[in-house]
Amino acid sequence: MAKVAIVMGSKNDFEAVKPAFEVLKKFGVTADVRVISAHRTPHEAAEFAENAAKNGFEVIIAAAGKAAHLAGVIASFTTLPVIGIPVKSSTMDGLDSLLSVVQMPSGIPVACVAINGSENAGILAAQILSLKYPELSAKLSDYKKSLSDKIKKDDQKLQDELSAT
Repeated sequence: MAKVAIVMGSKNDFEAVKPAFEVLKKFGVTADVRVISAHRTPHEAAEFAENAAKNGFEVIIAAAGKAAHLAGVIASFTTLPVIGIPVKSSTMDGLDSLLSVVQMPSGIPVACVAINGSENAGILAAQILSLKYPELSAKLSDYKKSLSDKIKKDDQKLQDELSAT
C-alpha cells in the first residue's frame, strides 16, 4: 500500500502538518510522521532521506519554518518526490519559509504548497501516488466531485437568500 513520510523540523510544527496526515489517512494512505531537523539533526536527516525508498516511502512531505531548509536537505539525498510545506512563523509571517522552500537550486526540485498549506500537500502526495495506485485515483475523483457539489449547494443557498430579499 501507498506510504508517505511526513517530516517536520520541530514538534511545534505538528499542528501545521496535521491536515496532511488527516487527508492521507482519509484516502487510505499510510503516513509516518517524524521530527527531523535539517540544522539540529543533519546526519539523521541525511540518513532518513537516503533510506526512505528502501523503507517503503514513495513521497516525502517536509515542513519547516523560518530558514525552512528541511525539504531541500531531504530532496538533496533522495530521488523521491518531496513536497515542501513552508510553516508560518513569527518572522515575516512565513514568507521567509516560503522563499526557502521555493528557491531551490537547479537539479534539486521541491514541490511547494502555500504557507501552512498542508492539506494540499496531502492531496498532492495522493495525486502523485494515484499514478501507481488506481484506487487512489477513484477516491480523488470522488473528493473533487464533493468539492464541486459543495460549491453548487453554496451558490444555490446564496441565490435563494438573494431572491428572498
